[in-house]
Amino acid sequence: MKYKNANNILPAELIESIQKYVQGEYIYIPIKEKQKSSISSEYSLELQKRNAHIYTSSLQGISNKKLSEQYHLSESSIRRILIHQRKRYETMKNRIKHILTNWNVTNPAFTQIYDTAWQIGNEYILKVYENLNLLERNIKIITILDNMKIPTGKMILSKKAASYVHDDKYYYILLEKMQGSNIVSLKNNFGLAVEMGEILARLHIAFKKCETQDEFWNNSLLDEMNGWVRNFFQDTGWKYIEEKTFDKTVLNLKSLYDKLPVQLIHRDVHFGNFLFYHGRFSGYIDFDLSQRNIRIFDLCYFCMGLLSEEECMGITKEEWFELLRNVFAGYQGKLVLSLEEIKAVPYVMQSIELLFAAWFFGEKDLKCAENAMELYRFAEYNEQKIIDSIK
Repeated sequence: MKYKNANNILPAELIESIQKYVQGEYIYIPIKEKQKSSISSEYSLELQKRNAHIYTSSLQGISNKKLSEQYHLSESSIRRILIHQRKRYETMKNRIKHILTNWNVTNPAFTQIYDTAWQIGNEYILKVYENLNLLERNIKIITILDNMKIPTGKMILSKKAASYVHDDKYYYILLEKMQGSNIVSLKNNFGLAVEMGEILARLHIAFKKCETQDEFWNNSLLDEMNGWVRNFFQDTGWKYIEEKTFDKTVLNLKSLYDKLPVQLIHRDVHFGNFLFYHGRFSGYIDFDLSQRNIRIFDLCYFCMGLLSEEECMGITKEEWFELLRNVFAGYQGKLVLSLEEIKAVPYVMQSIELLFAAWFFGEKDLKCAENAMELYRFAEYNEQKIIDSIK
């Protein structure tokens, strides 16, 4: 945690008031409720997206047994998620029929892709939001990237030339449907790993230019680790991880953090958000979680995601190291990482998994939390091997 001298940042009269209660000791200043709410909504959206992916997979014919193995949940949990999603589908049908009248849509037939996205005919995608800030963030990024000729779903204005439409509960945005689908397996496809590194680097280059055109929300992985993540594990009596082990990870991250480049990142990098058409990359989607953070977060998040879905992706842990090497090689062919970034990779990976473990434990989702802790231990045990793989 970053400690600061009160004399350097607080007015003298405020220091005198504080000294009536405490002197010569560290005190923790909690984050504002608004920021807590922002963090909570970010990770609630993570959970919503996971459930959306489960529902999408079910619509595509994947069995509950396979889904339980893939997402490390019991089959009864999978059934509960699917029941909830189907109820949402029925509730949304009439709303969508009505809301589509706000656009000049020639074929109003629609099918659900996942719980917050619907395909309209063969031409459009309708996205549904409960949070206006998330919608506006997505619109902002899509508009800037589209002006830069970066392949994203072009936004379709309403009949009243509005970027979005709303009713009493939801906000809606209509996007041009891009050609392509998601990659579902990486087995024996190390060339695709190189391409994914290149694709992510190109997005980061474009994001860097986005920052010159507008302001975006700032976040810090280190601050999250020293804030709500630490507080969670501390409040549970360090039941899930020893305090000294947690501190070691945070101190390792902190030792390099100030030298890690910060910029706008995607924040939700997985194959579900990258489209391929006839084997060629065709577009980026879903910028709901985009924020300013350390740029290697995206690389680490993507690679740890491959490891968490190793069975689904058809890879082994040993093959993962080769994929890791190829992803980073592809990225560095476009954007060179600093020595500090390379050294920080295992600590960023560990922090990401602790972050998700804390969140899932807090949500009583023990299977996913335990999976995150297993990945944390893997990244901790293989620190040097990870660095050697990407040098």
